[in-house]
Amino acid sequence: MGGGGGGAAGRLRPGGSAMSVAFVPEGQRGKAEVNQDTLQRLLEENDQLIRCIVEYQNKGRATDCVQYQHILHRNLIYLATIADGTPPSTQKTVD
Repeated sequence: MGGGGGGAAGRLRPGGSAMSVAFVPEGQRGKAEVNQDTLQRLLEENDQLIRCIVEYQNKGRATDCVQYQHILHRNLIYLATIADGTPPSTQKTVD
């Protein structure tokens, strides 16, 4: 059985300074435009973070997961804040 790639953890730069799509520098907070592309990238990043966390946990390296758990938490709070500020859409009823 050959080894195939570095897995999710290899793509997220373990030990490096991982940066989220949702990261906005202090001076620009509240000014960033939220669009569908950004939200999609953030959801994909969250998927990658979860895979990385699971991979590290399966290898018994739970302490290595902490930085990714913090980023995932920040991303989820960001998404929840956006959802809370979005007015409910008008839903069409199906007869």
